[in-house]
Amino acid sequence: MTKTPTLKFLTQLEPSQRMRFVPKDVNWAEAREVKSLFELFLSSRINSSEDLENWLLDRSELESSISEAGAIFYIKMTCQTDDVQSAEDYKNFITTVIPVVKPLEHKLNGKYLNEIKRFALLEDYYSVHDRSIKAEVELFVDENVPLQTKVDLLSQEYQTLCGAMTVLFDGKERTLPEMSKFLLETDRHLRERAWAATAQRRLADQERLDHLFNEMLKLRCQIARNAKFSNFTEYQFRAFQRFDYTPQDCKQYHETIEEVVLPLWREILEKRRQEMKLEKLRPWDTAVDPLGQKPLKPFENIEQLYSRTKEIFLKMDSVLGQQFSQMVEEGLLDLESRKGKAPGGYQSTLDNARKPFIFMNAVGVDDDIWTLFHESGHAFHALACADQRLLKYRHAPMEFNEVASMGMELLASQSLDYFYGSTRFACSPLDQSARSRQAHLEDIIFTLVWVATIDCFQHWIYEHPFHTNTERKEAWLNIRKRFGGNFVDWSGLEEEHGFLWHRQLHIFEYPFYYIEYGIAQLGALQLWLNAKKDGKAALDNYKKALALGGSQPLPKLYEEAGIQFDFSVRMIAPLMEAIKNELHLK
Repeated sequence: MTKTPTLKFLTQLEPSQRMRFVPKDVNWAEAREVKSLFELFLSSRINSSEDLENWLLDRSELESSISEAGAIFYIKMTCQTDDVQSAEDYKNFITTVIPVVKPLEHKLNGKYLNEIKRFALLEDYYSVHDRSIKAEVELFVDENVPLQTKVDLLSQEYQTLCGAMTVLFDGKERTLPEMSKFLLETDRHLRERAWAATAQRRLADQERLDHLFNEMLKLRCQIARNAKFSNFTEYQFRAFQRFDYTPQDCKQYHETIEEVVLPLWREILEKRRQEMKLEKLRPWDTAVDPLGQKPLKPFENIEQLYSRTKEIFLKMDSVLGQQFSQMVEEGLLDLESRKGKAPGGYQSTLDNARKPFIFMNAVGVDDDIWTLFHESGHAFHALACADQRLLKYRHAPMEFNEVASMGMELLASQSLDYFYGSTRFACSPLDQSARSRQAHLEDIIFTLVWVATIDCFQHWIYEHPFHTNTERKEAWLNIRKRFGGNFVDWSGLEEEHGFLWHRQLHIFEYPFYYIEYGIAQLGALQLWLNAKKDGKAALDNYKKALALGGSQPLPKLYEEAGIQFDFSVRMIAPLMEAIKNELHLK
């Protein structure tokens, strides 16, 4: 069994710049100490525009410190969800520290809005920042602080519940990420057994997960009502600061995907069915190579995953390669899957050190490469905008953060020979790098459809907040049917299909945070087409846009990257045609 990483780097972090306001020895787990620091900052006197700018820099330093403390507690908890001390530390932080900080941050926002009436700042630079502050003030309600804490605790419970899920399969206890490897095996009976074992394990916690979500739903609706919003949808769009599109625009995305992308997804699955010589595709038939080739095996161990990824980034750009190498040397990655580790993958920015951390569950399959490319894109984004003075400007909107990650997937994919070169693997009827790229493009089509499915489902949930579990299950199945869920045969698996949404952690932990993946995927595909015409220019524009962080509105960030913020038929149809040609579909 893989040992839990020591995560020594977390105790060795140093601020990226000399601290101006925050003392070095603050105990961020102690609510009284944190509160006194915030109150001291609130009492600061401001007598000029220069004072106000310096006050903002000090605030960024203070909030970077508290953000980094929270990130460290979260990282430790997710790296080993069954470690009692890490769980308690994280729980203490979100139940005792964050409830103290939120009202104080609201007071800081109020102080700032009052001060800018007295001392003007450069509108061109601060307009995005000020728009954000005003939205935060509009949202804040004292009564919501304990409710949000309860939601955070339920999210931790979801993480713990999923992290504990293991399957005894063929005589060995395995995590659910490890079980995914068997879905790539050419033995159909083996795939079915593995799929069934995983699905049954999830169903074993079906009632607990439904109850958990119902509690979250009630709390979220109450939070929206307390903030004087008519529903949680409106509240969350404001909380996510979606200034550049609306819930109705999301529904346009659903319709466009249904019209333009869904037919291509049907073609891809029909081609798969024919190649596999099956009467019908079943859920365990959608990941295996349709021509019966053995699963791609890009690396034997984590060290190879590190080294080969580094070579790819070095080939793309010396700066990116050096940044990745530095992350490896500093231990800023935890990649292996193991029992007790939370599911999924993420990149977390350590805001005071201005360094990224990558978390994932690698098990030695092709998808691991793409996940690491994805999270590395986020890491490069964090590093690119690390010099932005304001904390808010060191974090871009989610819809562009995911362009950074998905764009990196497609840009790095041109160098997959570092994993699949003929000198490292036996000859195959098809080029293995091409196999990987083709599978990824097919997965992009699936992602665009799946995003529409999940987002449409979330809109239904919060438009019908008093629904029953049965009604929710029925709505899920209807939405699945709308977006091609019936392209695969689920007969006899109605329960498994009805609770398939339980595996989507965003529905539980980050409501309405999923449409970003679809929007950004369209941006990443535009970047991919640009790179086919001029790779250097596309990468240069990408890096230039990343360096802006969150200092510009979302459409401007897209423009700087050489792409459009648009999800209309006019824009999406040519992208689908390009993918169709790449996949050699008729």
